Amino acid sequence: MQDLEIYIRDLKAGAVSRWLESHVKQLVLDDNDVASVTKGTAYFGEKRLKITLYPQAFGKRFTSLIIEGEQLPWTSDLDCARSARRAMDAEVRCSPGEWQEGEAVEDEKWWRLDDRGEQLVVWN
Repeated sequence: MQDLEIYIRDLKAGAVSRWLESHVKQLVLDDNDVASVTKGTAYFGEKRLKITLYPQAFGKRFTSLIIEGEQLPWTSDLDCARSARRAMDAEVRCSPGEWQEGEAVEDEKWWRLDDRGEQLVVWN
């Protein structure tokens, strides 16, 4: 099982399902209420995906989106974030994939994709 995880700022109702519809098949995701945890499913190729939205991740303005499955539509969190950024025109963040358990969180850098471009930044 692999996963992709991105964080979307000020997520609008229906935005994730509208975006994912063009990348997966048989999408079942009711994201009209983005204030509560939302779970859904889809297929990529012949493999089933689990999709989960967690509101208020890293403060009240970000929603965590996790896509889990044996086969995924993107090869990295950053590729997924780029696709989401283009589709939703919202700030999207993701881990660069380099952080290891035990490293100081305050030193951790995240990709921030927004109107200014793509930058590695400390979350705050």
